[in-house]
Amino acid sequence: MAVRLILGDDPVLVGEAVSKAVDELIGEGDRSLMLETLTEAEYRTEEGTFEPARLIDAARTPPFLTDKRVVVGRHASRWARPEHLSAITELLGEPLDSTDLVIVWERGVDPKVDRMPSLPKALKEAVEVAGGTVQQTSVPRGKGASAWLREHLGSSTLEFDRTAVAAIETLIGEDRGRVVGLLRTLEGALGPDATVTSDDVAVYGGDNLGSAVTWTLDDAIDKGDIAAALKVLTRLIEYDGTLSERNGAAFRLLGMLHRRYANMLRLDGAGVFNEAEAAKLLGMKGSTFPAKKAMQQSRSLGTFKLARAIELLATADLQLRGTVDWPPELVMEVLVARLSNLSHRSNR
Repeated sequence: MAVRLILGDDPVLVGEAVSKAVDELIGEGDRSLMLETLTEAEYRTEEGTFEPARLIDAARTPPFLTDKRVVVGRHASRWARPEHLSAITELLGEPLDSTDLVIVWERGVDPKVDRMPSLPKALKEAVEVAGGTVQQTSVPRGKGASAWLREHLGSSTLEFDRTAVAAIETLIGEDRGRVVGLLRTLEGALGPDATVTSDDVAVYGGDNLGSAVTWTLDDAIDKGDIAAALKVLTRLIEYDGTLSERNGAAFRLLGMLHRRYANMLRLDGAGVFNEAEAAKLLGMKGSTFPAKKAMQQSRSLGTFKLARAIELLATADLQLRGTVDWPPELVMEVLVARLSNLSHRSNR
């Protein structure tokens, strides 16, 4: 049994760590057969208390049609009583070799519980005695926060110049968890091995909502919601900026959209059956969520509409280069509306 204990108070950072751990433990295996994830909903008893019995049963269940199982226990901080922790330490002392276990000490989902209990020393020691690892995802304070951010940026497929690092620090402030979404956006927009500048951070980082902006545009297009997509577009292109600034923003946004639809086209007919396979085919590292979204939308659109989307993107590229006498924001508005319309007809 491989055991991992993940703890932290930032749900984004915790979620990223859990995703990476699961990816590593499953590897090339079939996620649908190997993975079982339990949350506080599964721990709740009829009396309204929370007990780890379901997790213990899952961890002691032999695999079916696979060599091993991966069991993830989220919201472990719900196990407040000493007897609950004793049951977990007993499990770790007598593990089932065919089960890999991920225990996540994090805040529960109940908004009324505003404090997360401290990690019990006994649980940490039991994980270590079992040969497991303990991963703290919380960001250190003071100077350690800057070092943490640089280390996180260093794990990306991108390169960051000095201006980009400073821009990211300013953008995310104390909310370090926002760097996760920002990295996903930059990797999807610029491609692996690209060098990120402060201008890229300004465009794809958005304003108050940070990197959520570009993902919001993707979601609106995928849903076929033309009005919502056009509303988000105004946050990605400064309509009152200079022509050079607007052109630059339009080309960067076009590049992001092209890479996304090119990924969908690569997945079309590729015979991938889950997000892990899709991520491997696309060369994506870290979270498999972008691959999952691309796979779902590829299937929704189908070959003919994907080809039409690539045609629309190519037309927009030529229009930005001067084949029509339109401002760049109008070119992008027409493109986004047409892409959204393709999705709208697919979703009906």
